[in-house]
Amino acid sequence: MSVKHYTYRVIWSEEDQEHIGLCTEFPSLSWLDADMDRALHGIIGTVAEVVADMQASGENVPSPMSDST
Repeated sequence: MSVKHYTYRVIWSEEDQEHIGLCTEFPSLSWLDADMDRALHGIIGTVAEVVADMQASGENVPSPMSDST
């Protein structure tokens, strides 16, 4: 499974004055950055690290929404 199959979005935070990268399947994770592209790449990298840790621990990894039928 590729972490690129997860659902990502980048929104602007007026409060933080930065972009926030989010992943629907991992609602507790986020990545703040002044640059929109870096916010997206940051959350993708964070999700990849979390998924790798979960797999190494034998935890159930959420399935990407796009893979469910």
